[in-house]
Amino acid sequence: MAQNRDDDGSDITGSTRSKLIETKQKWASAGRLLTPFSAGMGKARLPPGQHEVKDWPVLDLGVQPDIPFAQFRLRVAGFVENPIVWDWDAFKAQPQVSDVSDMHCVTAWSRYDNQWEGISVAHLLSIVRPKQEARFVILSSYDQYTTNLPLADFAAPDALLVHSWEGKPLTRAHGGPVRAIIPRLYLWKSAKWLRKIEFVAEDRRGFWEARGYHNHGDPWLQQRYDED
Repeated sequence: MAQNRDDDGSDITGSTRSKLIETKQKWASAGRLLTPFSAGMGKARLPPGQHEVKDWPVLDLGVQPDIPFAQFRLRVAGFVENPIVWDWDAFKAQPQVSDVSDMHCVTAWSRYDNQWEGISVAHLLSIVRPKQEARFVILSSYDQYTTNLPLADFAAPDALLVHSWEGKPLTRAHGGPVRAIIPRLYLWKSAKWLRKIEFVAEDRRGFWEARGYHNHGDPWLQQRYDED
């Protein structure tokens, strides 16, 4: 069962995760994994500095929330005409789609042709109807993780909220019961264990963005770490 702390979130900055967080912050400071890149290369399938893998590595902060279906809630709030709270039945009652996309992790691996099932972000947007003021989106997870992205990226045609991968329910380790998938950005932007989607007028850096990672995260521009 998910720990009940700060609106059903676990403590993401507990001592058991401090070493991992410190290590990744040092990666950002040192520019680890950055490779020379020419902006004229075009958008090849494999972004610069990446290598293809066949498995799906598990990366987290030492916390894998266990969210029973009966306790799952997805809240959509902020600058929207129609805020919603979906339980599991309501989420699964939405029109379901299947899609195939690649994913690219900032730790330099990429995996091709992942088969997803879930709902499209386009469908979500048609229901909640973002207001004119909405320019950014903050994704929050059941482990208190957050990440930020422009509304334009969240609204991309291949952006999904998924519950299944390769024909099977998304595992707890990979962010089940529901996670975001934003293929055009590094995978840290595709928040696991999704709990809340907030539409905001002003950008607000998320967990890794506040710790040295790039605020946007385009793999083809190798936006791994903050330039400042």
